[in-house]
Amino acid sequence: MKNYVCNVCGYIYNPDEGDPSNGVKPGTAFESVPEDWVCPLCGAGKSEFSEE
Repeated sequence: MKNYVCNVCGYIYNPDEGDPSNGVKPGTAFESVPEDWVCPLCGAGKSEFSEE
């Protein structure tokens, strides 16, 4: 699974870690993250992320 980076603030979504505080379990591929999920640092939408 690949990491994805927020184009707005640089936050890196690591699928091994997920984003448990926002309902995304560890081991969740970015493609499987809900479409309404937003960057936990800046609030940018999923569409603002690109493959690292």
